[in-house]
Amino acid sequence: MSRLQTTDGLTEEQAELIKLVRQFVEEQIIPVATDLEHKDEYPQQIVDGMKEMGIFGLMIPEEYGGLGESLLTYALCVEEIARGWMSVSGIINTHFIVAYMLLHHGTEEQKQKYLPKMATGEIRGAFSMSEPALGSDVSAISTKAVKGEGDEWTINGQKMWLTNGGSANLVAVLVKTDMGADSVYKNMTTFLVEKESGFGETAPGVTVPGKIDKMGYKGVDTTELVFDNYKTTDAQILGGEPGKGFYQMMDGVEVGRVNVAARACGLARRAFELGISYAQQRTTFGKPIAQHQAIMFRLADMATKVEACHQMMVKAAKLKDRGKRNDLEAGMAKYLAAEYCADVVEQSFRIHGGYGYSKEYEIERLYREAPMLLIGEGTAEIQKMIIGRRLLEDYKL
Repeated sequence: MSRLQTTDGLTEEQAELIKLVRQFVEEQIIPVATDLEHKDEYPQQIVDGMKEMGIFGLMIPEEYGGLGESLLTYALCVEEIARGWMSVSGIINTHFIVAYMLLHHGTEEQKQKYLPKMATGEIRGAFSMSEPALGSDVSAISTKAVKGEGDEWTINGQKMWLTNGGSANLVAVLVKTDMGADSVYKNMTTFLVEKESGFGETAPGVTVPGKIDKMGYKGVDTTELVFDNYKTTDAQILGGEPGKGFYQMMDGVEVGRVNVAARACGLARRAFELGISYAQQRTTFGKPIAQHQAIMFRLADMATKVEACHQMMVKAAKLKDRGKRNDLEAGMAKYLAAEYCADVVEQSFRIHGGYGYSKEYEIERLYREAPMLLIGEGTAEIQKMIIGRRLLEDYKL
């Protein structure tokens, strides 16, 4: 076990669970990840293995059939999984965010209906804010739910960038509901949309056109979601009351940022491992390149960044577990981890030289995966806005 990315204060149960996940990654993910990624093949066997381990219910309380673990434990497990293959961590990330939103904002009926089946992986979650014509400007969404007779609503519009959009059968969707509130953010509502897994028309009025072809982050399905007079009811509003969707989504994204930071930590550690291993095997001018000062300095820089982003992520997770506001720390962790991950991956790529450009070497896959973390759950610029605004609150004259 490397001395990098160790975490102080873990219980025996936490340490044992993380060890079990690490073993699963070593035996079931790393040996097949590159081959599956190059084929853009969904890792069904890996997903089935995670179901058996209870990964899909890690943070769902025991009363709903889950393991009832902390955000820290979950983040450390995600870090290990991302070290094996970042796409697999994406499969559980969106599922986890939907489960978290249900747990903290759903009605008791919604919790009883969905959480036990989410804990086993029978119900798989995805969430949707973005649309084709907007990026970080959530206030500009145009997908709209219109109130009809009684408790009925009709949804029309197009959503974009759904991770697990095809494989999920429950999607938390943020839409406009013009209820006359004085703020655009209070005129948004989260609906829980049930559909079949797969592509095409997956429910009456709900279409998943197909997978979006991506540079990296393959294996996991990223899709659009089209609503054409989709009918739903008050019972499917998260929490049962319209107008709270934006705040519910932001709460979910906040813990999602800790998750993305954890994924970046795992990917960075794998890139470092590949780089330091290759540097001790490749020889130039009569000695391993690791003994050349230029490479040694590069390895030192990489290791320092791997360690720093892990500790920042752990702090953000612990704050949330204590019930404290962590938007500042989560934003910092996501920003730092994503930037450092991209840098560490590139440095490892440079250490590999020409071989890093070959699909035979794992670093080629990591080089295409790292950029997604720079934009997922909010770009660096968005994180800086969040950080800056919170700092001005804390240091107000």
